[in-house]
Amino acid sequence: MYQTIVSVDDLKSHLNDPNWVIIDTRYFLKEPEKGHNDYLKNHISGAIFADLDKDLSGPIQPGITGRHPLPSVDKLIALFSSWGIDSTVQVVVYDQAHGGIAARLWWMLQWMGHQQVAVLDGGFAAWDKAAAPLESATPKLTPRSFEVNIQKNWTTSAPQIGREASQENYCLIDARAAIRYRGEQEPIDPIAGHIPHALSLPFLDNLNEEGLWRSPEELKARFEPVVGNAEKVVVYCGSGVKE
Repeated sequence: MYQTIVSVDDLKSHLNDPNWVIIDTRYFLKEPEKGHNDYLKNHISGAIFADLDKDLSGPIQPGITGRHPLPSVDKLIALFSSWGIDSTVQVVVYDQAHGGIAARLWWMLQWMGHQQVAVLDGGFAAWDKAAAPLESATPKLTPRSFEVNIQKNWTTSAPQIGREASQENYCLIDARAAIRYRGEQEPIDPIAGHIPHALSLPFLDNLNEEGLWRSPEELKARFEPVVGNAEKVVVYCGSGVKE
């Protein structure tokens, strides 16, 4: 059972396993249709496509939600069931490279109670580099019954952050690029800068020079000085996706 990261080699050995579901989440903020178009050209053999805007997000409410609010629980149960995910299934999610978009679906499945889900290390770029099997056909899906078990206290709200962020035992982390955190550049949001009391810990620095996840020891050395002894850690980016 894989719950965090899965390698290209490990996925290759399970390509024909009926109890494995592979999901392509490629998405580009400035070109929303590009991910699906790339999927139609070629994708990992047997993979289905999940659209960040249409499948993995709920309705946007101006002034209330961000760009990618969570869908309703009922919508997710129906969606995951239609993809053939039940308690026996191992899910692997991938995006174009760094795992930032795939992490959205990884978190959602974990939040809904499905622990057997992992992000492909290096994403589609690593798979393609390894000359692993690709195809352009869209697979036929066999629905199953998704079993939900919502994890409590996995989400927070803007008002809660406003009340709690200044507390000594609270750690608020901004996962965006440092240049956006500092307000020097803002390509998409209406206001530049960061939430008061937030600390900068850019997501992409979790990867090594080859675009693969750093070792647990390296990640611990990176996070420990920032998190310290905080009792509550909250992470945010631009819209609920590690962009």
